Amino acid sequence: MLNNILNFPGLNKLSPIKQPPPAPEPTQESRFNIAQPSAVYDLAMSVRTLVQGARAEGRDIVVLCIGTDRSTGDSLGPLTGTKLKNINLFPHIYGTLDDPVHATNLESMLKSINTAFPAPFVIAVDACLGKLENVGYVTLGQGSLKPGAAVNKDLPPVGNAYITGIVNVGGFMEHLVLQSTRLNLVMKMADTIAHGLSFGLGRPQIHTQ
Repeated sequence: MLNNILNFPGLNKLSPIKQPPPAPEPTQESRFNIAQPSAVYDLAMSVRTLVQGARAEGRDIVVLCIGTDRSTGDSLGPLTGTKLKNINLFPHIYGTLDDPVHATNLESMLKSINTAFPAPFVIAVDACLGKLENVGYVTLGQGSLKPGAAVNKDLPPVGNAYITGIVNVGGFMEHLVLQSTRLNLVMKMADTIAHGLSFGLGRPQIHTQ
């Protein structure tokens, strides 16, 4: 009987059963609304989790804040770098109001970082534009970001992880939008990111004899 079933005409010509498509990988990106009281804590815990693997491998954590103080919206990076230096002794911070990292010197700064550290884990911080309902959100993710993409600048991808702050609405006259962004929002966003990074990365340990 079994042989009759197996030898049924056409049965052995059936196409093999198709496997279901693989489930999409979970997103490696988190968002935080700076208006929420828990935003700093939530960001800090996510940063701590993000850098655990890199620290276990002995890699140096480098914070690279990108932007310029010549544009209100684009000043998120250097404002964050300055605030982080003021509240934390974390040593590897690049991009401040005194020494901003922007389109002109970004490539040379990346070369300097790669020369100074054998295997840096770079967290890039930058402003970005987005949808109206997302303005005021901070995004943390794995992988690199493409600085200057919103304003059509061809810059190299940056970072092993990124933090972006959505400072205004994109899609039209981005240069003007960045320049007319409210400083109040950028300052609050820089405070959230700087404190989140400070708590998430921790203060360097001081060894006493």
